[in-house]
Amino acid sequence: MPVLGCIADDFTGGTDLANNLVKGGFRTVQTIGIPKPATKLEEIDAVVVALKTRTCPVEQALRESKEALHWLESIGCRQFYFKYCSTFDSTPRGNIGPVIELLLREIGASFTIASPAFPDNGRTVYRGHLFVHDQLLNESGMQHHPLTPMTDPNIVRVLAAQTRLTVGLIRLDLVRQGEKAVSHAFDTREGQPGTVAITDATSNEDLVVLAGAARHLRLVTGGSGLAIGLGKNFGLQKGRAAKAIAPAGRRAILAGSCSRMTLKQIEAAKKVYPHFKVVPEELAAQFDATLERVLSWAKEHRSNPDPLLVYTSGSPDEVASNQKSLGANRAGDLCESFLAEVAENFVNEEIFQLIVAGGETSGAVVSKLGLDLLRIGPEIAAGVPWTLASGSNREIALALKSGNFGSEEFFVDAWRFLGTPK
Repeated sequence: MPVLGCIADDFTGGTDLANNLVKGGFRTVQTIGIPKPATKLEEIDAVVVALKTRTCPVEQALRESKEALHWLESIGCRQFYFKYCSTFDSTPRGNIGPVIELLLREIGASFTIASPAFPDNGRTVYRGHLFVHDQLLNESGMQHHPLTPMTDPNIVRVLAAQTRLTVGLIRLDLVRQGEKAVSHAFDTREGQPGTVAITDATSNEDLVVLAGAARHLRLVTGGSGLAIGLGKNFGLQKGRAAKAIAPAGRRAILAGSCSRMTLKQIEAAKKVYPHFKVVPEELAAQFDATLERVLSWAKEHRSNPDPLLVYTSGSPDEVASNQKSLGANRAGDLCESFLAEVAENFVNEEIFQLIVAGGETSGAVVSKLGLDLLRIGPEIAAGVPWTLASGSNREIALALKSGNFGSEEFFVDAWRFLGTPK
């Protein structure tokens, strides 16, 4: 029976969290939405329910998060984890604050933490300010995100604007005093009206302290970094090796993220792999014809063993131009729908090893393929594992990559973690 029930606000975030839970000792599966009654969830310690609620209307995010929470309660979970991006991706209205507020109310708790730090991927929090490596969040490229531009690095201020909860801060100097001091600070705040505390953390050791102090909290929230320290609260041992996942089949990369790192990864992959770029204006004018061109191009490379790269990613200037001509929502929807169509056609053509870059793109692809359960495999890079994805009578090796995760060679290096196809 699972002891930890997790709700992720997008699909790449779900695999990111599941990956760190496995590293922390949890036997973990990820579901796409609330599982069907027939889904077997045996011999597991944690379930990650991945939703697509990061950028949807607030009311939808609240409804789906509530349903996920009640399902996790029904299967016996004792602690709950709301996972959002380590760059605190959100709009001025939400959805992070409203969902935290809802979850606290539903479980009858008055206090939780917000801990987005993920030092293994360069995300740290100091004095309530979020850094991406050596840059403040609003100077890291996230200020240009097409859907959730982050222009304020002070996440105490960002979260306070999204919720009626009191938003406080657990400062790094307190964290460095150790688990007992932090636990006392949590206990003090639990007796107050609804409160959420941003937690400073600049190292994995800080996260282990925070996780230990949170053992009695019914709800924790944050990025995936906090997961590395939660296993000890349940008596779990680290180091369970994830099995290699390698269904036989051809390979492809689908990229919709416009993050700085994904753009660099695309450039590195273009040097060695067949590639095809599609722009939103082309899709707006000739969606079906463009799809046919991509599929015909793919068939021409059928005998080529190298992965195929199809991408809609563009530079900040290209994104701004697309949004000006089409509108932000339509430009994004066109790209996501297109890559989802490409994915379905590719899988039908026996491309069974697939990397997808970008949270919204991953959501569209997974939904289109009818996948509903992901079993976590070996880690490719911090926050990105291979998974064995199943559903709709199909099974594929799938890696869902958040935009800024991975090194510049990620698309080239990822395949060696799969081993020999079965």
